[in-house]
Amino acid sequence: MIKTLGIIGTGTVGGALARRAVGAGLDVVVSNSRGPETLRELVDELGGQARAATPAQAAQAADVAVAAIPLAAHDQLPQAELVGKTVIDTMNYMPTSDWSSPELDRDELTSSELVQRHLTGAHVVKALNSFGPQHLESLARPAGDPERTAMPIAADDAGAKAEVTELLDVLGYDVVDLGGLAESWRSEPNSPVYHAPYMPEIPQGLELDELMAWVAQAPGIPVSASRIEELLSTAVRGPAGFRL
Repeated sequence: MIKTLGIIGTGTVGGALARRAVGAGLDVVVSNSRGPETLRELVDELGGQARAATPAQAAQAADVAVAAIPLAAHDQLPQAELVGKTVIDTMNYMPTSDWSSPELDRDELTSSELVQRHLTGAHVVKALNSFGPQHLESLARPAGDPERTAMPIAADDAGAKAEVTELLDVLGYDVVDLGGLAESWRSEPNSPVYHAPYMPEIPQGLELDELMAWVAQAPGIPVSASRIEELLSTAVRGPAGFRL
C-alpha cells in the first residue's frame, strides 16, 4: 500500500500533485534543487502530512517517487536512492536553445526511455503528463463516478505500472494502459490525448502570453477511459517535443 509520495520538484506540477495527494490522505515529502528551507510556505500550506527534504531524502522516504522537474534536468535525479523504486515521470520534452536531445529529435527513443536510461535500477512509469496541473484537483472523482477522468500511463515493469494505477485510483483517476515506455510518445506533446481533450476549445488569435493565461484558468473537462482509448487509436508519431 502506498502511504508516502516523494516529490522531486515543486513547480506547478509538483505543488499541485502534493496538494492532491494530501487531500487524498497520503503523506508527502517535497523537495527541490534549492533546499528544504525554501519549501516552508508550501509545507505550512499542506499541513502535518507534509515535510520538506532534499531530493535524495525524498527519494529514500518514498513508497513511490515523482519526477516533476524539467526534462533537461533529468540527469540530476538521484540515482542510488531511486534504485528499486517506482518513479513517475511527469516530464515532457520541450527543446530550447539551451537544451535539446538529438535522440529525441530523431524519435530514436521516448523521453521516458531517456529517463529510464539515467535511473538504472528504478522502474519508470510515464503518467501525470498529459493534462494541466491546475486540473489535478478539479477533475478528481471517486471510483465509479460517471464523470471520472482517465489518463494514459506507460511502463516496462508490470509491478510498477500496477502500483501507479493504484496510486492514481487513490488520487481520483482511472488509467489507460499504453504499454511499454517505447509507446509513451502517444501521451506526449503533439499527440491527440495531450491537453486538448481535457480543456474547452482554445480561442483563435491569441498571442503566446494570452494563450498561456487562458490555459492556466481554463476549466477542466472530464474525459473517460473509452474516449482516451479512441483518441489513442488515432495517434501518429511526429516530431517530438512541445515547441513554443
